[in-house]
Amino acid sequence: MVPSVDDEDDYMSMAIPEPSSTFAQPETSVQRRARKTREADARAHRPSKAELARQAELARDEALHTSLPTTSKGYQMMARLGFKPGSALGKEGNQHARTEPLGVVVKEGRAGVGMDGEKKRKFREEVGEGGGGDEGNKKRETEGEFRERQGREREEKRIEGMCWGAMKVLEGLEGEDALIRKSPSKDGDAVEKMTRKPTKRVNVLWRGLVRDRQIKETERRMRHDLHQSLSRNAGYDDPDEDKQDRQAWGDEEEEVEEEDPELEEFSAQEPAEKLRRMTEYLREKWRYCFWCKFQYPGQEMDGCPGLTEDEHG
Repeated sequence: MVPSVDDEDDYMSMAIPEPSSTFAQPETSVQRRARKTREADARAHRPSKAELARQAELARDEALHTSLPTTSKGYQMMARLGFKPGSALGKEGNQHARTEPLGVVVKEGRAGVGMDGEKKRKFREEVGEGGGGDEGNKKRETEGEFRERQGREREEKRIEGMCWGAMKVLEGLEGEDALIRKSPSKDGDAVEKMTRKPTKRVNVLWRGLVRDRQIKETERRMRHDLHQSLSRNAGYDDPDEDKQDRQAWGDEEEEVEEEDPELEEFSAQEPAEKLRRMTEYLREKWRYCFWCKFQYPGQEMDGCPGLTEDEHG
């Protein structure tokens, strides 16, 4: 039988025949090495806490959205009692019976069960949405009022920081004025000794700085005494121990004056007023401009732009 023209191979055609699917290409050494590397990386990979939590969340959601399988013991028990898929449990004809189980809401966090409701109630009271009495009738703060209040608080905090800076300048300029010279007599020889003034005799403008330092020093000594108490016998008395050593060991505490009405009255003033009093004192007594950070040689303070921060640009 002579083959027809159509059965003959067309060697001039550009079509590339598809390879036979029955013939599997052998895996080369490079491909085998890459495959083993991928499998080893997959086995060695340890999921992070976030990945484990995400996998647990997905598994939980999938389980909650999956109907009870017919092979389940629970389903078989309900089926023997007359349950049919799509129907409700209980007495027939009950229009209010549930055909779907209660939804599960996963609680995150360690707060109590009613904590979320309490937070919502407080939030509504703060913004003025509901709640009885004066708390529920609070006026909602507008965006402009909020920005204005934030600006005032930042400005007060900035001025308060400058007040502490002015206190340090005053204390540094006073120098030996904050000390008292004593000349006790010992064996007929005059010995000059310098001691610090009591806190109440320090100028009230920077008395708060001195008092704050005393409180911190007392707390430091108390902590030191707490650490050293186990290594020192309480009944031991060293005759060569001076007052500073006794204070360090906790045997004698430095007295910190508790009440100071003058300092309390000064501290209750507005930060801007306290700063004004300090800067004026610096100019009058020490010819020092707090804004220029310079002590002028003459009382006229030639070259200083003015008294306020705005005048200094």
